[in-house]
Amino acid sequence: MTRGGAARRRVRAPRAVVVAAALGAAFILVPFAGLLRQVRWASFAADLGGPARSALLLSLASAVAATALALVLGAPLAWVLARMDFRGRALLRALVTLPMVLPPVVGGAALLAAYGRSYGLLGRWLFDTAGVQLTFSWWGVVVAEAFVAMPFLVLALEGGIASVDRRYEQAAATLGAAPTTRLALVTTRLLLPSLAAGLALAWARALGEFGATITFAGNIEARTRTAPLAVYLLLESDPRAAYALSAALVAVCVSVLVVLRGRWWGTRR
Repeated sequence: MTRGGAARRRVRAPRAVVVAAALGAAFILVPFAGLLRQVRWASFAADLGGPARSALLLSLASAVAATALALVLGAPLAWVLARMDFRGRALLRALVTLPMVLPPVVGGAALLAAYGRSYGLLGRWLFDTAGVQLTFSWWGVVVAEAFVAMPFLVLALEGGIASVDRRYEQAAATLGAAPTTRLALVTTRLLLPSLAAGLALAWARALGEFGATITFAGNIEARTRTAPLAVYLLLESDPRAAYALSAALVAVCVSVLVVLRGRWWGTRR
């Protein structure tokens, strides 16, 4: 144990702080305890079948596709924000992170205004020239999820790129490595922890998206009805399936947090 770690473990907090911390933890944990209590574990697999299973599989697939789209579009953007100094960079960063704080339904409305088939800024052109309709389609789900998830990836990667010791890149350059080689063999390897964290956060955010998805892609069973939308509907028609599907989503998100604990807390304790 390090000296700093031993010092942290010896700290005794005032009783009032401990009580307040316990109340804060209970505030977060009690709803999950209530959720797990509602799950019929004996019939969990059966409750998670049918529409619930279809929605979960659709969510997993769309979240993977949305994360890939966020990576393709977000990684170059993160590099520009971290490495280039230009007028308006702060404004660009603010706009890129806007979907993180924007009400999801407003994000969906913005996507409709941009990619809607009838009156969208680009949607009508996409349909007329290529026959592509994003609204009320699986690709619409992917676009909506990528829209809200990409800021998490960009912020994680930007922070990682900014913290990279550029002397390693300079050393590779003196050895004759081309810029693309330095990016692939040096910078990318140094960015792996930040990249993994950003991808996991973006995927988890895409998996849980509700408002932008239902506004832009609709709620069509087996096509655009993701797991969060299915939970909302099943709470009225089949609560047991809703709680089973909710528990499955909680398990997935907890797994992401466990994988990322070393990245966030600095050590795997």
